[in-house]
Amino acid sequence: MHSENVATRRGDAAMVADVQAGLVDRAPGVQRELPPKYFYDHRGSQLFEAITRLPEYYLTRTERLLLSTRMPEWMGVLRPGALVELGAGNADKTRTILDAMRAARDDVVYVPVDVSAAFLDETAENLRREYPGLRVEPVVADFAAGLRLPHGLPRPILYAFLGSTIGNLEDSEATELLAQLRRGMARGDRLLLGADLLKDVAVIEAAYNDTRGVTAEFNRNMLRVLNHELGANFDSTAFAHRAFFSERAGRIEMHLVALEDQLVTIPGVGRLMVPAGDSIRTEISNKYTPTRLTRILAAAGLRPVTWETDDAGGYALLLAAPSA
Repeated sequence: MHSENVATRRGDAAMVADVQAGLVDRAPGVQRELPPKYFYDHRGSQLFEAITRLPEYYLTRTERLLLSTRMPEWMGVLRPGALVELGAGNADKTRTILDAMRAARDDVVYVPVDVSAAFLDETAENLRREYPGLRVEPVVADFAAGLRLPHGLPRPILYAFLGSTIGNLEDSEATELLAQLRRGMARGDRLLLGADLLKDVAVIEAAYNDTRGVTAEFNRNMLRVLNHELGANFDSTAFAHRAFFSERAGRIEMHLVALEDQLVTIPGVGRLMVPAGDSIRTEISNKYTPTRLTRILAAAGLRPVTWETDDAGGYALLLAAPSA
């Protein structure tokens, strides 16, 4: 764990409110849930990076291949001056974009946005060493709650939202987030979006149920974050990881299932009983049809201008522009 307190950075009140709303203020029969942003303390960020290297987790390597194939041409045409990346992580795939941007022009600025300050600082320092002269201006933020960018970024700006992170949002939430980005976009700015598409369910489910148990450890890490930041006393080992595809909703759902009755004390919230067999939903990951994805973009005031999928047609990388 890093020394900076996640709850202090995000605000104790905000975290308590999320826990109160998601775990306590639930009508009978309504699913308990927590926002996936609470996966990502420093340890959680490291675990997720480990997930992206697992053989079952096709999303990262597929997206990386698409980026390496398309970025030289796309960036050569767009010639963006700034790259704003939402949920930057360790910026592994970002280097492909930066290389293509710097081949097109010199004055490039990179703005990584992430909730983990320590992880973000580490990423920024690594990039400054690798790319002498690159301006790196990290922004610690929960981008779903609003985004304040550094002043004077060179245009056009390329907003990158990769890894199918958009799939973690309900369609209405995805529309609102993209509409928020759209309001800050000038005519020449673009959104680079990675989105996982609907495919064979066995392939999708395997990506969230790896044989090494890394995803299970990542899932349980959310309870450790609540313990560390709020002083809760969850026994993370008494919850099982469960991930399954919902045909009705067109998405993966990730849950933590209580293996026995759990009586948990959460300072600022109170006591919580989670009966054996009940679950806390920690993440959704929507798998899109092109029609569904285009509808979300249109509702946010964006239109696809370039669209590319992998050979299997299971993952999409696209550039979107503000609608006229």
